[in-house]
Amino acid sequence: MSLIEATLRGGVIALILVLGAFAARDARRSVLDRYSTLFALSGVAYLIESAPALAAQHDWWLYAVRAVSVASPAVFWVWVKAQMDDPFVPAWRNWLPWLGMIALGCYAMAADRVLPWHVVQAASLMLVGVGIWKTLAGRGGDLVEGRRRLRLVLAIGAAAYIGALEFITFHNRGINGPATTIGLEVALAAYVAFGIAVRFRRSTPQAAALSAARPVPTTIADPEDARLLEALRRTMEEDRAYREENCSIASLAARLGIPEYRLRRLINQRLGHRNFTAYINGYRLAETTAALADPTQARVPILTIALDAGFQSLGPFNRAFKAHTGKTPSEFRRDRLGEPAEAPALPLSSPIPKSAGD
Repeated sequence: MSLIEATLRGGVIALILVLGAFAARDARRSVLDRYSTLFALSGVAYLIESAPALAAQHDWWLYAVRAVSVASPAVFWVWVKAQMDDPFVPAWRNWLPWLGMIALGCYAMAADRVLPWHVVQAASLMLVGVGIWKTLAGRGGDLVEGRRRLRLVLAIGAAAYIGALEFITFHNRGINGPATTIGLEVALAAYVAFGIAVRFRRSTPQAAALSAARPVPTTIADPEDARLLEALRRTMEEDRAYREENCSIASLAARLGIPEYRLRRLINQRLGHRNFTAYINGYRLAETTAALADPTQARVPILTIALDAGFQSLGPFNRAFKAHTGKTPSEFRRDRLGEPAEAPALPLSSPIPKSAGD
């Protein structure tokens, strides 16, 4: 390894450790910072185990470092979920890809053949692709402008860096061979973007709880904002725009006659919501909870109530309802009304009657 490459590699390791230290400082209080710390350690592990001087060595500690390095794309995938999901709920299922990558890496090291390493690289690229997709898929409903920009940084930046790195090593590395200098430069860019992402995360406001829309504030200095908030309130509460099948930022902004960015800023900064889907679901959940607690609708199927409120299927409704109330819709209705005499749910192909009161 040349002096230039050794210096560059050492500098990148130092940079990642500094970024990781910032994340580790708040890791006790923040799930995202815990994942960020692990992400940084994965990057350090890669830069250590890929050094040409260590490529042909087989020390036990180096195998452990390589296992951590191989799992970097899975750590990135979990980190993206923690960064972008509102709210993010830690679950053991999130770590299945990480365990799978560790297992694949251990098998590749034990087999010591080219084909298993190609399988590892293919799995890594797949995880990176999922991370890119998830980053971009939620951008349309993201109400936090800083995080909308961050999604592009991650999609074009960190995910692309790791993907390029995996692509380079797929063609040039072989079995535990040295990484190219180009790959090292890609790693540097990846973790600079990672540091920017952590900084962006700290600059965004705290997530608002999933709830029905708040009353329009009475102390808004900007009369135009007050007018738009009142128009938005009427559109949602009186016109029930949230019931529409394709209710989106674009359709709602067109209905109000304002640009999309203005509507995002209005809902985020004036009403405190970070995600458009959560904002819309607040109205839908307010309607469904009221309907499930209404004795006059005791015989209306839960599916009908959910569809009338704007949910597209029973699965997403059940998950959102339980996250909101802590109970399933059936449990909530039973607690409020006692044992319901509910008609069986209609098949999706049958006409859905309107709920009472419509």
